[in-house]
Parts: sequence; structure tokens; C-alpha cells
Amino acid sequence: MVKIRLARSGAKKRPFYHIVVTDKRNARDGRYIERLGFFNPVAVGGEVPLRLDVERVEYWKSHGAQLSERVTNLVKSFNKHGEGEAAVRAAPPVSKAKEAANQQVPAGATGDVSDAGPETAEQKTDESGLGEQPQG
Repeated sequence: MVKIRLARSGAKKRPFYHIVVTDKRNARDGRYIERLGFFNPVAVGGEVPLRLDVERVEYWKSHGAQLSERVTNLVKSFNKHGEGEAAVRAAPPVSKAKEAANQQVPAGATGDVSDAGPETAEQKTDESGLGEQPQG
């Protein structure tokens, strides 16, 4: 079966993907039949984030090629923005710590702690019942 999918290239921590037509049994970055374009998820400034030959994609789809999930989204994005290079934006990264903190804070739990006032060490020991006890 023929698939249209991404083949990774580029440097470490700087991914760059070729959109290729390949047999699904081939390795991710292995041999391919035809290169249809590229996707650069870390494009900045004047760099082009996505270039795609839509006519060739339609040709391969008509001949039974299946698109991967990510390539399907890229083709939709490319068609949405018209011909030429599409402006592809990735979602802004959200750290797992921030995400977890947002989920753990209840809606009414934003009380002010300064109302209670500072406690001294003597108050803490008296409350616990361990205050000054005679030794002996």
C-alpha cells in the first residue's frame, strides 16, 4: 500500500520534514517514490513553513495512496490558505507544570492567607498540647 507521509530530516532539535510518497513497509526515513514538498515546524522570520505540490497529492490520492494523519492536516491547512506557501502555526507549548497547576486550583480557593496573621512558635506548641510541661 502506498502512503503519503512525513520523512524526518534536519539536525538534532531542529526537525525538518519531507512530504513523501512511499510504500508503507519502508522505514520512516527510508526509500521513497516521490517527494511532494516539505514542512518546517520551526520556521522563523522569512522562512517558508510549508510547501506542497497539491496536484501531485491529488494524483496519488486518485491512485489509492493514503495520507497520514499529519499530512492530511497539512494539506487542509495549505488549501485553506490558498495557493503558494501556507502559514502553518503550531500551538504554543504549555509546560506540564503549568497545566497541572491550572487543573489543581479550585475556583473558590483563591483566599488571602495574610488574614490569619503570623503565628509564633509558642502558639504552635500550645495548640498541639506539648507546651511547657514539668520535667521529672
